[in-house]
Amino acid sequence: MTSTHAVPPAHPATAPAPPEEAVAPLIRGIAVLRGLTDAGGAAGLSDLGRATGLARATLDRVVGTLAHMGYVRLDGSSAVLQPRLMELGNAYLGALRLPDLLGGHADGLADELDESVSLAVADGDGIRFIHQAIRRRTLSLSFRIGDLLPAERTAPGPLLATEWSAENWTQWRERQVVDPDDLGFPAIPPRSHGTVAEDFETRVARARVHGWAMDDQLIETGLVAVSVPVRAPDGRIACVASAVSHTSRHSADSLRDSLLPRLRAAVAAMERELADAPPPEPRSAPSGLAVWTSASKQELGGEFITSLARGLTVITAFGEGRAELTLSEVAQRTGLPRATARRALITLEHLGHVTVHRRVFRLTPRVLALGFPPLCRTTLARIAHPHLTALTQKVRESTSLAVLTGDEIQCAASVAAGRIMDADIVVGSRMPAYATSTGRVLLAGLSAEEYSRRVAHVRMGALTPRTVTRPADLRTILDQVREEGYALVDEELEAGLRSIAVPVRDREGGLIAAVNVTMHSSRRSAAECVRAVLPELRATAGQVEMDLHLAGRFVRVPTL
Repeated sequence: MTSTHAVPPAHPATAPAPPEEAVAPLIRGIAVLRGLTDAGGAAGLSDLGRATGLARATLDRVVGTLAHMGYVRLDGSSAVLQPRLMELGNAYLGALRLPDLLGGHADGLADELDESVSLAVADGDGIRFIHQAIRRRTLSLSFRIGDLLPAERTAPGPLLATEWSAENWTQWRERQVVDPDDLGFPAIPPRSHGTVAEDFETRVARARVHGWAMDDQLIETGLVAVSVPVRAPDGRIACVASAVSHTSRHSADSLRDSLLPRLRAAVAAMERELADAPPPEPRSAPSGLAVWTSASKQELGGEFITSLARGLTVITAFGEGRAELTLSEVAQRTGLPRATARRALITLEHLGHVTVHRRVFRLTPRVLALGFPPLCRTTLARIAHPHLTALTQKVRESTSLAVLTGDEIQCAASVAAGRIMDADIVVGSRMPAYATSTGRVLLAGLSAEEYSRRVAHVRMGALTPRTVTRPADLRTILDQVREEGYALVDEELEAGLRSIAVPVRDREGGLIAAVNVTMHSSRRSAAECVRAVLPELRATAGQVEMDLHLAGRFVRVPTL
């Protein structure tokens, strides 16, 4: 059962009334996604109803629509965010281009300093992270891409505030009154003292003069950071780069003295990257969205909220090479009528997810608040598990996902069929790669050199009378696996055990895992496995890959 969390209260500030042309179902749907995001990605429907103020019948229709879109999964009486939702945040990050252009520089700096490095942009009177290069330690930074922090408690905040408008300052001062404890920022602990806000304008003035800023334990005891602005060719701040450490490794003074010069050098390289970057190549937006929503309405009837689905698809019209779109271009890319696209854009602008200037629309960092922070910490196993569950229910056999570790495979996710006689594959367990279907799929994906290196010292013992033990025979089998795209192992690992596996590939086409179905040999013949199970297995692998490719567009998805 998926763990759930209570949904935090909404931000205390009172939101302005929506315009008359706003799409009410879209407002409700985004409120649900925000509630799930603030709750860590999962919440009971009762908690979600209390947090959003929606009646249960309305909430059920909203969640049902989001589930049909693949953005949410229902787990009993709880709702769980799904990786496909990341396509909304990916649209913003792709349009922004900064993670693609500057992420490699941030990662390299993190390796050089052996400290965490982040990139952040302004979001109203706060800052929002767009890239994180985290150094994994016992005391490790827990911020995620998409997390929103109050500007006054961060190092990037004073730098970004040097470009604030009068409206931003008014918004900031009003927030100090209505939310003095920072309860509207779930990513950080509540504020424990008031001097942070009182000193902020002084820190902004200092940042304007010095060109850098510090965070000396403003967010949490022990956390220190130094930040430098990354300027676009026009001189405005494109984002802020920060090096983050702990007082067990650096004081604020040593962080400034030892890390600031190297941070500045990295920022200079980032600014050269921005200056030399060619214009983005326009890429095609998803097509057929309007047709899909219409078909979904016919299929599900009143339980499917078309205006919610169409409103969210408007966000996906943006992306790489599509940072700025007119109303006509949004309508064209989504297939929606102009009037429908216009009302959706008006709603998104009201909610702060879109800005408009001279009839040109752009996404804002607030799009990342729609599920990106909790989902960007997902793993391959978490992505695969619901798909394995669905596969197990279809074929009524145990399923698993495994990765290659040396000359063995390690199970990363598994779902048992619940039969009296069942394959018991425990997560974390290891088995010899040469005698398993997942292992043979993964070995077949290696180069000849890598394969030889991995199996050079492996003793291919006879685990059953049918186990292949000659290296030459195994090579012949792997050639066939490579050609056919699947492996079937019949009673070579254990008497009576038959399994069939297919590959799982990352965004670049690299083989990173394999999924399989395992059964007792008496239940299906080998031919029946190929005829009946293999198509379902391949479809499941495709679904895992689709989610993996979305989740891995701007973050690294761990395989274990």
